[in-house]
Amino acid sequence: MPVSLRRLNAVNAGQLEDLAEVLHDCVHGGASVSFMLPFSLDEARAFWRGVAEGVARGERALVVAEVDGRLRGTVQLVLAQPPNQPHRADLAKMLVHRQARRLGLGALLLAEAERLARAEGKTLLVLDTASPEAERLYTRGGWVPAGVVPGYALLPQGGLCDTRYFYKALA
Repeated sequence: MPVSLRRLNAVNAGQLEDLAEVLHDCVHGGASVSFMLPFSLDEARAFWRGVAEGVARGERALVVAEVDGRLRGTVQLVLAQPPNQPHRADLAKMLVHRQARRLGLGALLLAEAERLARAEGKTLLVLDTASPEAERLYTRGGWVPAGVVPGYALLPQGGLCDTRYFYKALA
């Protein structure tokens, strides 16, 4: 199955639809990524329109993974940071459609985000996750757990979940 990664510097209508589908699928699959059920494709589109605006302003880097020519995963780097943190970026919204899981997309997206962060002059990345599966991916990738905040967020169907913070110093 051919997999390709690329950075989007703008988001066209087709990509917006695919990104919305990935986000919609992840939320409906139980991912705690800021949204609650019920969650519509219109809400997912609105989120990605906002991301696209941040990409256009250079505040965010958006990487997508395509499988057989179809967008199935994504990750963002929040590049715009306060004046005292120009060396840092936040890794955000690492999402892989449930139909494309177990293909290694998460590891590929993570490696590409790290490569891109280095190219942008970043030396420190941080992220948070409520997913034990994602925690294993980050740990395998050399990320360092920094602590857990109990009851930090709600799961999409309701109920509190803990969030673990990770960081990675880039060489």
